[in-house]
Amino acid sequence: MRPSDALPEGEVSKPHPLLSLAEQELDLVLQLVLASGSLKDLAQAYGVSYPTIRLRVDRLIARVRQIVAGAQPDPMMQLLADLVEKGEITVTAARSVRDLYRQSKVKQWPAKEEI
Repeated sequence: MRPSDALPEGEVSKPHPLLSLAEQELDLVLQLVLASGSLKDLAQAYGVSYPTIRLRVDRLIARVRQIVAGAQPDPMMQLLADLVEKGEITVTAARSVRDLYRQSKVKQWPAKEEI
């Protein structure tokens, strides 16, 4: 047993953060490991450009950081990222939607003096 496996009495084990990833994200992790961490090889395996795979890996890293921090992903941001990745919306259009979405969320919250 590893030291990290031992839990103080009464504590419940949390699932590993990677188990919270979607299947597509887990597949990317698997392919990255099989490519020995080479983004060039990973891009070839997926048949995409290096910048595209770099973006996917950066999104994966951000997602894992969110999970570790206990934050929930914003469904709108996930949707926009997925649409850009699939080529169904341009990056410029996604940024415009994102900015409008963020502005509308800020306007929904009352000012501190109103609370």
